[in-house]
Amino acid sequence: MTIRLLIVDDDPLVRAGLSLMLGGADDITIVGEGTDGAEVPALVDRLAPDVVLMDIRMPAVDGLTATEELRSRPGAPEVVVLTTFHADEQVLRALRAGAAGFVLKDTPPAEIVAAVRRVAAGDPVLSPAVTRQLMSHVAGRDDTSRRAPRRATALERLAPLAGREREVAVAVGQGRSNAEIAAALYMSVPTVKTHVSRILAKLDLNNRVQIALLVHDAGLLDLPDGENGA
Repeated sequence: MTIRLLIVDDDPLVRAGLSLMLGGADDITIVGEGTDGAEVPALVDRLAPDVVLMDIRMPAVDGLTATEELRSRPGAPEVVVLTTFHADEQVLRALRAGAAGFVLKDTPPAEIVAAVRRVAAGDPVLSPAVTRQLMSHVAGRDDTSRRAPRRATALERLAPLAGREREVAVAVGQGRSNAEIAAALYMSVPTVKTHVSRILAKLDLNNRVQIALLVHDAGLLDLPDGENGA
């Protein structure tokens, strides 16, 4: 399958570098470039990309706003955000909005190509280790006034999950891979994948990073041994 890629960044040098880097891959076709988030809806409608590589900081409409708008549309392409930061609040906002992950602008070329391929295949580009780092970052930045209302909302959203699905969701929030979840919960890897798919469908989420953030917001990662608090 050829992956149709749209690059959105206000820096022409960055766009040129990404185009050169990604255009050399046999299975990636760069269908267009944008210079601001304001251009994204029209470009997506016209070019039908599979993946959008989106800068966060742009002058008129930033990549966060563009991602939120894009991912709210049915049949939206996957979004990978470009950033110079590992886990700042803007990255977290993009992930909550449905971005499939993020890559740093100084990431080696081969890893950016691999990230685009993974996202096109339906996999988030955050490794379990990076997910754990994000959860730690969120926990460190939370304050009590924001935590309580967010926890109540998150617990309500998680209510439709059955017991086993809830256990898998907590394990995703802990940053475990499918193989690690299977070993911990005594199930097969295909069964874990099925549970993750059901969780995404029930909660109307886009990827497992959003599952992890929701589980964190619900306070389930603070409980011993991942107890579900039910």
